[in-house]
Order: sequence, then structure tokens, then C-alpha cells
Amino acid sequence: MSERVRVMLSEEEVDRRIQEIGEQISKDYAGKQVHLVCVLKGGSFFMCELAKRITVPVSLDFMSVSSYGSETKSSGVVRIVKDLDEPLKDKDVLVVEDIVDSGRTLSYLMDMLKDRGPKSLRLCTLLDKPDRRVVDVNVDYTGFRIPDEFVVGYGLDYDQKYRNLPYIGVVELD
Repeated sequence: MSERVRVMLSEEEVDRRIQEIGEQISKDYAGKQVHLVCVLKGGSFFMCELAKRITVPVSLDFMSVSSYGSETKSSGVVRIVKDLDEPLKDKDVLVVEDIVDSGRTLSYLMDMLKDRGPKSLRLCTLLDKPDRRVVDVNVDYTGFRIPDEFVVGYGLDYDQKYRNLPYIGVVELD
């Protein structure tokens, strides 16, 4: 079986939208420092580009969670693979994710982070697939709402391939 990648969102569209989100975050956090928490691996590309466009002071941390194990569908059981390096107490925290689909993992993650005592806790995602939502998650900043298609690029992968694409594409299998 062969695969192709069809462009869904061009590099220019993604870049323009990240600039707009960065400007909005800068306004919303005016006079504050925002602590970005990247959900690895996919969120790293988006967070780096987003951080460059935020004009208020920024600090960064990373965490890795898994709800898939060796399966292709979420098990619903969330496991922390890499926890944060710094405490969140009294920080204005913005969780940065590549995509929100079922909402299971992010709902669990946001509840867990809220228990760590941040001053504020918000969520930013590059892509949102609301048609796949099974658990309600409040997303404060959304790059694009997309249909239920398998997307790659900008950190998103298919079998560890295509993360480095500078655009959002759809994997089409022949």
C-alpha cells in the first residue's frame, strides 16, 4: 500500500494563523509572564513557532503523555511518560498541543495540571477536530477547526513520518 500527502493547510496559512494567535496571547497576557507547557512530541513544532510570536515574557516546559500504548485508538488510560521540570504554582500556564480530537487525554491532563496550583490555566491547540470529541474540553486558542481526516505535518506524524512538513497535510492511502 502506498501513501500520498495532500495539502490541507499551506505553510503560509499556518504561519499567518500562528502569528494571529501569538498576537492574541500577547494581548491577553499583557503585563504578565506566560509559562508554555508543550505536550510532546507533536506540540513542539507549534510551540516553538508560537513562542517566537508572543511579545510578553515566556518560559517553557515540556511533558509527554500517552494514552495509546501500542494501539492505534486511545485506551482512555493516560500515562505520564515525561513530567514537567518545574512546578506550576502561581504561574500563568498555557498548555500548547498540536491537535485536540477525542479530548480524553487533554481533559485528564488539564485536571491534573489544575491540581498543581497555577494562577491560571488555558489551552492552545493548532488543530481541533470537534467531530471526534467524546469528552468536553475547553480550548482557549484554536488555530484551525478541521474535519475528521488523518493529518500530518507541523509535528503530527504517521508512523513517525511527516512531522517535519511545514504544512498540514492529509495522508491518503492507495
